[in-house]
Amino acid sequence: MSAWNFMSYESKANLLEAVRREAAGMFALAEEPETWMAPTGAGDWQVRDVFGHLIDTTETYFVGFDAARKGTNPPESVPLRDMAAHVDRGARQFRALERKEALDRLALAFERMLGITEDLTEGDWAGLLVPHKYMGPLPVPFYPVFQLVDYAVHSWDIRQGVGKPHALEARSADLLVPLCYVLWASTPVVGPDTEPIELGIRITSGANAGDTRVAVGPEGAATTAGPIDDLSCAIEFDPGSFVLTAYGRTNAGTARGDRELAHKFLGGFFRI
Repeated sequence: MSAWNFMSYESKANLLEAVRREAAGMFALAEEPETWMAPTGAGDWQVRDVFGHLIDTTETYFVGFDAARKGTNPPESVPLRDMAAHVDRGARQFRALERKEALDRLALAFERMLGITEDLTEGDWAGLLVPHKYMGPLPVPFYPVFQLVDYAVHSWDIRQGVGKPHALEARSADLLVPLCYVLWASTPVVGPDTEPIELGIRITSGANAGDTRVAVGPEGAATTAGPIDDLSCAIEFDPGSFVLTAYGRTNAGTARGDRELAHKFLGGFFRI
């Protein structure tokens, strides 16, 4: 574990710095009133829907933390396969808010979530489980890294939609690399007739550069760090391209070996 793996308490300072930086950038993108209803790279969402999504998501986190800390009711449980539809409804419910009202509400939620994260102890990081609306009880470090996803990837979405130059910042992308393997392990489209496949993923640079074997079969997907030179296919990514591919924003990667196997693998996940 390291300061660049969100599951390690050593990563806490890096995560907090990255979330603050990415959030500041996203709030700045909404400073111009004319961008509020501009399109984005997140499906048919407008900029206001991105902020509505973050209000909905962050405020739901508070319900989960209260359940973990105080024994109150957890968030309503929804299957991960249904997440996209529920997230869309959650985002659009805030369209009635004026721009300043929405920004102020999210800013308040953001600061509260930062405070929760800052107060987490090493023991919390290792042992506290917080119920998540779509994924059930999760170790607490998933919450700050999910905040990083929301602010980093959705800032990319806004820039994509309004035509601004856009790329993921290196430190943010590095921190998100380990999470993308969790995403892939959680979202394969598999069934009893799924033909088992195995291939390699190579991250070519950054703090989490290295090789990982990915196996997909009827029971799901599993990842194991290790050599991949014996496999028939390997896909290479830089960190930013890996994150944007895993989250369905781009189709990237350099396939070495069996390209059809690479295509089958990359097309074998549902989007959240």
